[in-house]
Amino acid sequence: MSRSNQLIVPQASQALEQLKLEAAQELGVQIPADGYYGNVTSRDAGSLGGYITKKLVQIAEQQLSGGYR
Repeated sequence: MSRSNQLIVPQASQALEQLKLEAAQELGVQIPADGYYGNVTSRDAGSLGGYITKKLVQIAEQQLSGGYR
């Protein structure tokens, strides 16, 4: 099965992984050690996705306004 969400900037992979781990920790969601998300509830997966999206939008807004963090 191929992944449909290929990174446009592969160098961002590590930063995105770190963002995912921070989001999971903040929300209290357990990230599977084996990388298989089939046992993660839809609610938890949606919470992670929503949180990450919110943070990415926030970062983009800060960069567009000329400031970062």
